[in-house]
Amino acid sequence: MLVVEGFGVRGPRGWAFREVGCTAEAGDLIAVEGPSGSGRTSLLLALTGRMRATEGHAEVDGLKLPRQAAAVRRISAVAHIPGITDLDPALTVAEHLHERLLLQRRFGTSLRTLLRPRGERATASALLRERALTAAGLDLSTLVKGSRTAVRDLERIEALRLSVALALVGQPKLLAVDDLGLKLSDGELAAAWQMLAAIADGGTTVVAAGPGAPAQARKVVLGGTDEKGAADALAETGRS
Repeated sequence: MLVVEGFGVRGPRGWAFREVGCTAEAGDLIAVEGPSGSGRTSLLLALTGRMRATEGHAEVDGLKLPRQAAAVRRISAVAHIPGITDLDPALTVAEHLHERLLLQRRFGTSLRTLLRPRGERATASALLRERALTAAGLDLSTLVKGSRTAVRDLERIEALRLSVALALVGQPKLLAVDDLGLKLSDGELAAAWQMLAAIADGGTTVVAAGPGAPAQARKVVLGGTDEKGAADALAETGRS
């Protein structure tokens, strides 16, 4: 469950966003809309514990923000956020997946899991990989060179699906996806929302920023704020 009340982030030169409120159950799809500079990315990062809120509060699966931000980060994931989750264009799809699975095995599992026989760990990783790819709708057999396709050779919708798949490896309870409509055709945008709606139907709460959300999505509309404030707040997270 997600509960947000009077939520806001202020940078050194102004507000990135403020006075945001919404409530969602597990498995809901939330669409964040607003003009450039309205703080859409900042909101996604704040809701997933990756940016500290200045005012108000939020709860993610009973965890309180900003006080329990570290715990929220462990049960949430972000995808397709420029400057934060950028894919390496020189790496292949298989290499990205392998790297993410190694990180999940090392930092996202219990000590008991790490001590399991190698064969069991490999089987578990393969299952995570296939579940994530299926949920993201990325069929490796349709890619130019299959799993050996470099990111630079992916279509934009395929790169989006890969970014989402990588985020889903950690089996998050909350998934945040940014810039959903970035250079996608109308058909691709509709397919992207359909993908996220299906992920939400599977029980993951999804918060996504972009136009063209389906009717069943809950809407959070951000008004224009000080773009410098939004830029400053994002700079604190490492986004250029």
